[in-house]
Amino acid sequence: MLMFTKITKDYHAGIVPVQFRRVPCFKKGGIRFEIKGNPNWILVLVYNVGGVGDVNAMQVKGSSTGWITMTRNWGQNWQTGQNLVGQRLSFRVATSDGKMVQSDNVAPSNWQFGQAFEGKQF
Repeated sequence: MLMFTKITKDYHAGIVPVQFRRVPCFKKGGIRFEIKGNPNWILVLVYNVGGVGDVNAMQVKGSSTGWITMTRNWGQNWQTGQNLVGQRLSFRVATSDGKMVQSDNVAPSNWQFGQAFEGKQF
């Protein structure tokens, strides 16, 4: 706290006003999808996300299903209770700025739990 009192003139009652702005995040390679879980519950960790970097919605599509909305488990881990084992997987990722990227057939039909796959990037 002492450090902030040295760099601001507006310190009052323990409050230090802060201004910030978002800057775009540039990542090398595509968005990464790490698949965990079991046949009845799939958890996907999404990382290496460019653009604003914060995922606020995600969908998965098996080669035999339509698009399934996933729910946030915690952090950037997204889940579904659908059994998608043995299907090619595609993903849609949406960020807080309203942009969406779709990565088709990212995981082949023989994917295994614990594997990670790379999709498109913002």
